[in-house]
Amino acid sequence: MKIGLYFGSFNPVHVGHLITANTIAENSDLDQVWFVVSPHNPHKKKSSLLHEFDRFDMVRLAIADNENLSVSDIEFNLSKPSYTIDTLTYIQEKFPKYKFQILIGEDNLTHFHKWKNHEQILEYYGVLVYPREGTPQTKFHDHPKIKLIEAPLLNISATYIRKLIKEKKSIRYLVAHEVEVLIQSKKFYL
Repeated sequence: MKIGLYFGSFNPVHVGHLITANTIAENSDLDQVWFVVSPHNPHKKKSSLLHEFDRFDMVRLAIADNENLSVSDIEFNLSKPSYTIDTLTYIQEKFPKYKFQILIGEDNLTHFHKWKNHEQILEYYGVLVYPREGTPQTKFHDHPKIKLIEAPLLNISATYIRKLIKEKKSIRYLVAHEVEVLIQSKKFYL
């Protein structure tokens, strides 16, 4: 089974994440895309993150009706902050018959060389890259273990969604309906 791992804070998961993941699942040789909810991204402030179990629940609700997508809490029990290579090593040991690749936005290629053990990620796993507007050409664009995937350009930001929630404005159509209901009922981000 070939799995694409889509790492993120998903704070909250929004339609941009869902469209990207589904487009890649439907239009690549992957069998599934797994949303890997990161408890603490080393490049983000922890204080701005909703609890990982709440973010996991939002993703679970958002993708419940799609057999091509799944959600994983694999990083919840790993040391924090989470580094992609450590998670890949762990998940490969846990699922030795699966082949894993990571999905990243094209903007990540500009600083991919700063990722912990990025050479090992390329050598043993490979990277599927979805487009991001305005990303300059990098040395990684032509790397044999990096594949650029055609997907819609979506400029939707979780930061913007959290701002709308704090301002008590509508987030309808920016997140799945089930996610909107959960956010409202639990008063997330207020």
